[in-house]
Amino acid sequence: MRAFALFFALVFSLCVQAHAEDGYDLWLRYKPVTANRVGPYRNHAAEIDADCSTPTLRATSSELQRGLTGMLGRPIPLRSVPATSARSGAIVLARTGGNALGPEGYAIRSDRIHGNRITVISANSDIGLLYGVFGYLRLIQTGQKVDALNIHDAPKYTLRVLDHWDNLDRTVERGYAGPSLWNWATLPKIDQRYIDYARADASIGINGAVLNNVNADPKILSPEYLTKVAALASAFRPYGVRVYLSVRFSSPVEVGHLKTADPMDPTVQAWWRSEVDQIYRLIPDFGGFVVKANSEGEPGPWDYHRTQADGADVIADALAPHGGTVFWRAFVYSATKEDRAKQAYDEFKPLDGHFRRNVIVQVKNGPIDFQPREPFSPLFGQMPKTHVGLEVQLTREYLGGDDGIVFLAPMWSEVLDSDTCSPRCGTPVKSTVTAMAGVANIGSDRNWTGSQFNQANWYAFGRLAWNPSLSPQQIATEWTRMTWSSNPKAVQPIVATMLNSRESVVDYMTPLGLVHQFQNDHHYGPAPWSCNLSFPSWNPCYYNDANSGGIGFDRTKRGSDAVDQYAPPIAREFGTLRTVPSKYLLFFYHLPWTQRLPGGQSLWDSLIVHYDRGVAQVEANRHQWSALAPYVDRQHFADVSKDLDRQVLEAWWWRDASIAYWQSLSKLPLPPGHSSPAHPLSYYQSIHFDTVPGFKVPRIDARTLCVAGRGGPKCAL
Repeated sequence: MRAFALFFALVFSLCVQAHAEDGYDLWLRYKPVTANRVGPYRNHAAEIDADCSTPTLRATSSELQRGLTGMLGRPIPLRSVPATSARSGAIVLARTGGNALGPEGYAIRSDRIHGNRITVISANSDIGLLYGVFGYLRLIQTGQKVDALNIHDAPKYTLRVLDHWDNLDRTVERGYAGPSLWNWATLPKIDQRYIDYARADASIGINGAVLNNVNADPKILSPEYLTKVAALASAFRPYGVRVYLSVRFSSPVEVGHLKTADPMDPTVQAWWRSEVDQIYRLIPDFGGFVVKANSEGEPGPWDYHRTQADGADVIADALAPHGGTVFWRAFVYSATKEDRAKQAYDEFKPLDGHFRRNVIVQVKNGPIDFQPREPFSPLFGQMPKTHVGLEVQLTREYLGGDDGIVFLAPMWSEVLDSDTCSPRCGTPVKSTVTAMAGVANIGSDRNWTGSQFNQANWYAFGRLAWNPSLSPQQIATEWTRMTWSSNPKAVQPIVATMLNSRESVVDYMTPLGLVHQFQNDHHYGPAPWSCNLSFPSWNPCYYNDANSGGIGFDRTKRGSDAVDQYAPPIAREFGTLRTVPSKYLLFFYHLPWTQRLPGGQSLWDSLIVHYDRGVAQVEANRHQWSALAPYVDRQHFADVSKDLDRQVLEAWWWRDASIAYWQSLSKLPLPPGHSSPAHPLSYYQSIHFDTVPGFKVPRIDARTLCVAGRGGPKCAL
């Protein structure tokens, strides 16, 4: 019997490792604990004592058994017995009631019963137990001691939702990991991948999934598609993931064949009630809707001279009897002369208190559009009578698509920790929001996210939505240990690379507060010269406002006065040149190229230093990765090496193209020690990509991006 157990453990271990090599198992690889780490777990997990009477409880006990068997290298028996019968070393899963952990929180404690040392994972609900099991397995995956535990954990936000910008034809807007995960042609047939998706979400506390693009196809509300949505909801349900749908505001006309979608029209109100009732008959735990209205050509309440609150409330009223929620996006702007950065605040701030309690106004992290860096949106903290949610983007629309390493937790923590000074200073963004939503970076690629390191952003979003006070370093360390290795010689350099990666991208793309300097439409590559679109705020030139005299967008009182949308202490900080953080300098100020900055350096010289610092950092990251070959499997090492090769090339491209354009305006020489662009400006202006990294079929209709002397002889294909 002992020989059989050892054989089973060996085979299981080899299978786990082999399967994990393609990235499918994400951070749930459950690799065997190495010999030097086995001590703390030697007498641990003799058995699992659990109730398996519901689908969620079965998923919970199965997960615990799977994880422990994989990591400890021996089969772990599962028994359905009361806690009082637990044997020494047992792990007991227990439903409790009435404690302060709420419906999703959990406790993990070391205990004794009849002299037997046991570990108890308890919660008020089945899903709380599942979260507790994932939390417990994370301790072992990251090498923590488990013999004296007293952990109590619960999510900060009730709603933690992934927004999939997936279309019904399986294309994905701003997606870089292959076609949509949802195969609408074969649904309602359930693929194992859907269950594995929900399991991965649950492992990091995500409890909602918006299945379709915010630019919604009205067909999603047809009976044919609702049947398919119901099948996904059933597959997700054991893992606590509720489904949501993006809907088009004009659905009463396009689906219901009414003559109007006016939210004040009684027939429209009745249509929404009837439609929602039908959905809940199919999906009793349906989460609700996401609506993008009066933005980028989408219909909305403005079309009927109604407010955004009028539009949101009619749908909220239909959902309220069923416990559903409306995520109403605050991303609105129109072709006016008003500063685009001001429009969301101007539209929504006066409506504070006019939204129903089951409406969450979903606000992007910054006032523009998921830029590599921008200040936090002034709406945070300034709508105290309204539920406000933070929206971030996992998919790297403005951060190189699918290339290189860009870890986004530092970006999101920067926003979450920003002081709104509303209602008083010391009030960070994270304490003013009630939900987090993230634009998903997931597709049909075997590794889910197109590249191995993009998985870290999915992981980081879930962890921060659960606990927004976690540090990026802790999250990066967890993910690295769970995904790559627990060897300090691998963990330290990988974590260091992850933590500096976002700042390096800001440096070589949009330093000192520049934003939206990207090629039109696909937002891949530099185009600060672009100024040919009829919609002004779609042009990079709108945001840099660069000319022979200087650069930057004036949002002070002398300019658009966007600075005064912030609470007075923040407005004073941003609106005073000597106190504005340098990272936001050109977001708020138009300054001469020769402007002296607080450190004494000219603006021109500082820009060049930032561009070169960004390039130098990604080159250092590539060099650091090259030393990790002994600690990373060959295929993954090669894949990441190629990603970093391309990122180095693109950093040089951004650096040279940007400097070439700015120099054509400023006529200033580069500071000593900084090289000139490799080609004339016309070269960079002629580069155009039809598709971008991550779309899998890159074509170039002008010329291949080959920069002599930049990153070696490789070309960006």
